[in-house]
Amino acid sequence: MNNMQLQQFPDSQTLNAAFAEQISAQLQDAIAARGEAVLVVSGGRTPLPLFQTLANADLDWSKVTITLADDRYLPDDAPDSNERLVKSALLQHKAAAARFVSLYAQADNAEAAVPELLSRVNGLPRFDVVILGMGEDGHTASLFPCSQELAAGLADDAADLLATNPTTAPYQRISFSKKRLAAGRAIYLHLVGSKKLQVLEQAAAGTDVAAMPIRAFIQLTTPELSVMYADQ
Repeated sequence: MNNMQLQQFPDSQTLNAAFAEQISAQLQDAIAARGEAVLVVSGGRTPLPLFQTLANADLDWSKVTITLADDRYLPDDAPDSNERLVKSALLQHKAAAARFVSLYAQADNAEAAVPELLSRVNGLPRFDVVILGMGEDGHTASLFPCSQELAAGLADDAADLLATNPTTAPYQRISFSKKRLAAGRAIYLHLVGSKKLQVLEQAAAGTDVAAMPIRAFIQLTTPELSVMYADQ
């Protein structure tokens, strides 16, 4: 399947244990090599148990910065905010010592918030570990095939962050660009369920990135996309 590396696990529990261990080791290596580490996570239901496992990892979390690949343009007390999810599930226990960089800034709309958010993320070093998710339409982060901003988000000269307005999903979004995410040292795609595997296979069989934006990451050669998959 293209350049991807597919790691299959018998169930989510086994996947989450192995994945948390792998992420911890990579963050530990980054801290040892550079004195700090940056972890980029995705929201939604799939990573919740992974976050809860990772939160107990024995790591110098005070040297780790965590941010999101994307978020809905909502304050962190809104039920659908990914930031809220990360704070309640991942920034707990040992991981409570980590620094979190929010993708929300109060403004009239997502577009108006971008300048402040750009200045916030500009100082972040190269991402050490990026964990992506994928929708059944082949979107990843908030790079949706239906959004007018997709070409800008996929461009090789894109800014680090952009606002997107999907027509097939609620809320305005703030998303890191493909360029910034793809520059990560390790890039993972976390998938659960046979339906998602079918979408991935469909994406791997074609080349039109605008139709299924996850293809931009499947086509990466360095680093190669690592798919962490369990049926249930």
